[in-house]
Amino acid sequence: MDPARTLALLWRSRDTDPAAAPARPARGPRQQLTVDRVVRAAIELADAEGLDALSMRKVAEPLGVSTMSIYTYVPGRAELVNCMLDEVLGESPSLEGAAHWREALETYARGSRDIARRHPWAAPLFSSRMLMGPHETAVWDAVLGAVATTGLPERDMLTVVHLVNGYVRGAAQQSADAEGDERRSGLSYEEWYEQSGPLLERLIPFSHYPHLTRVWLSGVFEEPGAGLGADGGFEFGLQRVLDGIEQYVDQREPQPSRNRKDRYQHTLATD
Repeated sequence: MDPARTLALLWRSRDTDPAAAPARPARGPRQQLTVDRVVRAAIELADAEGLDALSMRKVAEPLGVSTMSIYTYVPGRAELVNCMLDEVLGESPSLEGAAHWREALETYARGSRDIARRHPWAAPLFSSRMLMGPHETAVWDAVLGAVATTGLPERDMLTVVHLVNGYVRGAAQQSADAEGDERRSGLSYEEWYEQSGPLLERLIPFSHYPHLTRVWLSGVFEEPGAGLGADGGFEFGLQRVLDGIEQYVDQREPQPSRNRKDRYQHTLATD
C-alpha cells in the first residue's frame, strides 16, 4: 500500500500527492461512479461474504462497470480496504453528550463493538497498520479529548485509549470468530454444545480437573455465550477495565481542584 496514494484517497485530496489522487473521467458512463460509491459497494460485499471474497472484479459487478473502471477511482485492493475501514469508523457515536470521561469511554467502547458486529471483517483490521482517514482521525480526537479531562499526562492518555481498544478488539474478534464458526458449520453454539457436551463428559476425567468440574457442573457452559450473557460478557469486562482506569486516575489525583464531572465539562467548554 502506497502511503501517498492511500492518504490522498482517504482524504479525497490532491494535496498529499497530486499524481496519486484518483482521476475523475470527463465524460462517458463512468461519470456516475465516485470513490464513495466504490467504497460502499465494497463494504456491502465484505459484510455479506467476508473480506476474503473482496476483489475489484466483484466490487465492479453490482456497480455495472468493468473491473478496470474501478482502478480509475481506487488504485488497488489494499487502498480500498483502508478506505472501507475508515468509512465504517464514521459510524462511531458522538461523545459530546457524555457528562464524564468514563461515560464517554463506555460510549466509545460500545460503539466500536457495534461497528464490529455490523461489519465482522473490520475487527481484525482495528489493530493492523492502517493509515488514518478523516473518520478515524475524528474518533481519536474525540476519545483523547475525553481522556484529557482526567488530568493524566499525554503518554497515559494514549495508553488508556490503547487499553480500551485492546479490550474491545479482543471481544470483537471473539464475537466475529463465533459468528464465523456458526456460519461455516451451520450450527449455533447451543446446537454445537448439545452434540459435543455429552462426549466431553464421558471422556474428561473430572476428578483431575476440580475447578473446571465445578464450573462445568454449575451449568453455565450450557447458557448462551458460554455463561457470559447475551453480550458475551462484554459489559462485565468493560466495567472492570474502566474500574482499573478510574482507580489509577484517583490515585494520581488525591485532591483534585474540581470533581471529575465538572472538570470534563470545563474542558469541553474551553476547547
